[in-house]
Amino acid sequence: MSERVVVAMSGGVDSSVAAALLAEQGFDVVGVTLRLAGDGSRCCSLEDAEDARRVAERLGIRFYVADYAARFRSEVIEAFADDYLAGRTPIPCVSCNQRFKFRYLLDRARALGAASVATGHYARVARGPNGRLRLRRAVDRHKDQSYFLFDLDQERLGRIRFPLGALEKRHVRARARALGLATADKPESQEICFVPDGDYARVVEEVRPERRPGAGEIVDEAGRLLGRHAGVHHFTVGQRRGLGVASDRRLYVTRIDAAANRVVVGDAEAVRFREAQLAGVSWIAGAAPARPVHARVHVRHRHPGTPARVEPGSDGRARVRFQEPVTAVAPGQAAVFYAGDELLGGGWIQAAHR
Repeated sequence: MSERVVVAMSGGVDSSVAAALLAEQGFDVVGVTLRLAGDGSRCCSLEDAEDARRVAERLGIRFYVADYAARFRSEVIEAFADDYLAGRTPIPCVSCNQRFKFRYLLDRARALGAASVATGHYARVARGPNGRLRLRRAVDRHKDQSYFLFDLDQERLGRIRFPLGALEKRHVRARARALGLATADKPESQEICFVPDGDYARVVEEVRPERRPGAGEIVDEAGRLLGRHAGVHHFTVGQRRGLGVASDRRLYVTRIDAAANRVVVGDAEAVRFREAQLAGVSWIAGAAPARPVHARVHVRHRHPGTPARVEPGSDGRARVRFQEPVTAVAPGQAAVFYAGDELLGGGWIQAAHR
């Protein structure tokens, strides 16, 4: 009997082609759509589930919809709102991958008798000479999504497939058209799925109306009052536009003091950091290295990365010392370490220092 693989089918072209490629390779493919967000979302809605169902019918594979909307709200959307209210800048896609695309999907795969799961992520898994699994960037660097997968461990990597890792996006679209898949020309969104219009503050207020912060102060680094704001959830470290402060020089958010409902601003030099403190650090190899490592560290998804020294600590902590100052190192974001195209690990930024 052929090996069974459960494919997370979001209703987009990438997961559709991932399922098609595995079916072509002779796997017993089972498509599963995790319904996470409600209608109006750009991902995992009822409309997306219907698109995924049409693709499954075209491919002749079994298909199921699993409703995780309540869990998604409590574990991802509410956590997103709480982070903004605490002055952090969250990355809900990492939490979604960790809990839903992999933990819950792997549980669903076991129930269906599947040996592994697959997604439409652009990333690659390879086995090193020592037998350990390695996570590598996708061939298509413009679509590479390895940054969002930094907390995968050896056990999960051994049960996950990324069929698109060696393909360019244009080839994925072409394959979908050749197969006549309903999602071939479906547009994709760069926004967070449950914030389709990009208005993060509105979502925070809708999710936590009882905790909506009132007006607060905008001050400079010396504590001088420059203006007022409508809530700290409107800001992130490094932000320049929309500050609502008149000045003859460019100002940037340098710090958010959520407890005092205060936003601190300064000049460009004030948002250039030489060091970051991390927590919740995960290493793809399964354990932290015994000594500091030199790597290229990315402090956000689209950051080009900068050479740095990563010093592992105890209790999943680490210190990152950048070779050159890095702009806008925001608490709540992830710092991810690479050696060439191999992802070594990453962790959550707790604080940054100049």
